[in-house]
Amino acid sequence: MEQSTTLIAAFLGLLEGLTEFIPVSSTGHLLTAGYFLGFHSAGRTFEVVIQLGAVLAILTVYSARLWAVFSAAPHDPQARRFIWSVLLAFLPAVVIGVLAHDFIKTVLFETPMLIAIMLVLGGVVLLVVDRIAPAPTYSDATKFPPSMAFKIGVIQCLAMVPGTSRSGATIVGALLLGSSKRAAAEFSFFLSMPTMAGAFAYDLYQNRDVLDASAMGEIAVGFAMAFISAVIVVRWVLDYVSRYGYALFGWWRILVGGVVILALWAGM
Repeated sequence: MEQSTTLIAAFLGLLEGLTEFIPVSSTGHLLTAGYFLGFHSAGRTFEVVIQLGAVLAILTVYSARLWAVFSAAPHDPQARRFIWSVLLAFLPAVVIGVLAHDFIKTVLFETPMLIAIMLVLGGVVLLVVDRIAPAPTYSDATKFPPSMAFKIGVIQCLAMVPGTSRSGATIVGALLLGSSKRAAAEFSFFLSMPTMAGAFAYDLYQNRDVLDASAMGEIAVGFAMAFISAVIVVRWVLDYVSRYGYALFGWWRILVGGVVILALWAGM
């Protein structure tokens, strides 16, 4: 693996970890950054597989809480309902992800202008919802009703379009359905575990024939950087959104998307 490729993989891994759990679209950032850096992984596998580093980061941060939930499940109806709610929310992504996988990877992932436009539109939506969301009914992410969790899962499928943001879609959905800002972010964290792990496993299987030693080296570097940076972000983001909401992320999306659109128009 060349040194320049190693540095690009490290940068993209850092970018993945910093953006995965905030509503700015990590995939949108990765794909547009890769486009301008001239980085293209076989089957776009790098961009999906390094997300496992972010998944392991959130598993590390939430390990004690997850252990408490699963150990209590045999005798605690609330714990079982929470697990069931997350699985219900995960289900729509399984169906849509499998059915539309090839179209997403070969068409949507290869359209930088679409990604940039979705960054801007998503930023506008985030700014509006941050201001007009109804007064919260739910302040604990582990106590969302299963029906509400399923609706959030359906809304999460909008993020199949790169630039939309998985966490952004789930957070906006949760806010509109009566969640507090902190609980919306936290439920997005919980839902990310099966969603991202499932995407990782399915994409790895689909692209098993195009992976080689060089690609695995790039993935390892990106994975490590994604893990480290995601741990830092997860520990910070809940306190931030509880105090200040999501406006910063909305403006960031509009800025980045606008810059990318101008760069594409300029033929860069």
